[in-house]
Amino acid sequence: MDSKAPLDVIAASLRRERSRAGLSLTELAKRAGIAKSTLSQLESGTGNPSVETLWALSVTLEIQFADLLEPPRPKVQVIRAGEGPAIRSEQADYRATLVASCPPNARRDIYRLDVAPGPGRESQPHMPGTVEHVVLSTGRALIGPLDEPVELTPGDYIVYPGDHPHLFKALAPNTTAVLISETS
Repeated sequence: MDSKAPLDVIAASLRRERSRAGLSLTELAKRAGIAKSTLSQLESGTGNPSVETLWALSVTLEIQFADLLEPPRPKVQVIRAGEGPAIRSEQADYRATLVASCPPNARRDIYRLDVAPGPGRESQPHMPGTVEHVVLSTGRALIGPLDEPVELTPGDYIVYPGDHPHLFKALAPNTTAVLISETS
């Protein structure tokens, strides 16, 4: 490793993940097939880890290799109403605000929707395997497959194939919802 910063991140990651797994220093070293002194040095930020050592530790801890090299992301994130990147529809008074994007190798996005009554937003099929989940927050709306949308009221939840044509049509002013798009 070239600099101190990655060693500090690796050290903190190893301590965090070993604690999460409920393993002692001795037990983790034994299971990973490395010397206890090597693990102790790594956790103190003074070691010089090889790819093989970090790989053995990540496999033993059942985490991604990159989890040892990246600082942890905040567990709590707040996006206030009206904040975040919003995209508007050309077809309808429909605004989708990206609330959370997928981390690498995950396949889900979360949007907050603000929709006004009108013609509705007809979406063409997304990637094969896409499923959309919607929880209606306020207002009323027709949501779901284009040929069979369902009327929802606040608190209602619907899941439908996003890889088929689908609709979101507000039936009342100030209609809001949370949409989760997953692709498998």
